[in-house]
Amino acid sequence: MPSMIQFLLSGPGLIGRKHAQLIAEHPDCALAAVVAPPSPERTKFAERYRVPAFSSIDEALSTQGISAAIISSPNAFHHEQVMACLSRQIPTLVEKPLTDHLDDAKRIVDAVERTGTPVLVGHHRSYSPLTKVALDFLKSERFGRMVALQGSALFYKPDQYFLDGPWRTRKGGGPILINLIHEIGLMREFAGEIAAVQTIAGHHAREFEVEDTVSISLEFKNGAIGTFLLSDAAVSWRSWEMTSGENPAYPHFPDATCYHFAGTNGALDFPSMLGKTYAPDTEKSWWKPFEDIQLEFRPADPLKLQLAHFVDVIRNGVAPQMSAEDGYRNLRVVEAIIAAAETKQQTLVE
Repeated sequence: MPSMIQFLLSGPGLIGRKHAQLIAEHPDCALAAVVAPPSPERTKFAERYRVPAFSSIDEALSTQGISAAIISSPNAFHHEQVMACLSRQIPTLVEKPLTDHLDDAKRIVDAVERTGTPVLVGHHRSYSPLTKVALDFLKSERFGRMVALQGSALFYKPDQYFLDGPWRTRKGGGPILINLIHEIGLMREFAGEIAAVQTIAGHHAREFEVEDTVSISLEFKNGAIGTFLLSDAAVSWRSWEMTSGENPAYPHFPDATCYHFAGTNGALDFPSMLGKTYAPDTEKSWWKPFEDIQLEFRPADPLKLQLAHFVDVIRNGVAPQMSAEDGYRNLRVVEAIIAAAETKQQTLVE
């Protein structure tokens, strides 16, 4: 492998441009090629980074020296493009969701095992210092065993969002498929594997064909119970974007929360990181006072940390923190949530 990791980038859109910026800033990485349909935007991007532009992934992969790929193209292209990289044993980071169909996601998982080539799925929130600090507490004796969680992703998408992409008003374009995949990955990390779900979905706020508001009940394999409220038509600040402060494009409400975790010994609001627990010598009772806990963390860009991890996967053979198998499991939960909304019955994930 050359001294610099030569990256192919497919899809120089909003997140793709961020990946390109981070590659340029990393001393061990270089952008070598871009894949996108011909357009003035593609030309401008390629000229900015002084790299060749290609219309197909196969054409780009034939370029000498490509040693890694980042796939941030539209979801419908993920399967084809990731499989093209795996056929050449090119380590690949693919944005979530892994694919737009569960069967295709399973084919990628099988190809990873067959070729021995790593695929990292871009659930970048897993690399956030917030997530790490919360997980340390949730695994501690101060918290105990997970009993219940509450989560929310409530925000208001402007009208222009739907005018720019009319497909977002139709089946498959709602917040379940577009936004919930983030949260499924997080909840699996925080509370473990999900066994079953129940869903109520509505579209009364905008009256589009697609859902705009969803309530989900979750049963975890370890016995914990959870609820999650999702809406892209609700004026609220209770979402990861507005509570974490990690993306300056959004307003920041540092004292607000988007998750609450309750355990057998303590509780935690996230990401305000305010926790409560009983003192070791105190009887646990709703009559007894709590000890307050304020968890400390050092802010850092999770996308930058994700790239550093991907470099470690490529250079040193470490296992992907968010593997193709994780991406497949997340998608399987999402499909169960959609099925539960359609049947109005509890749906088993497995």
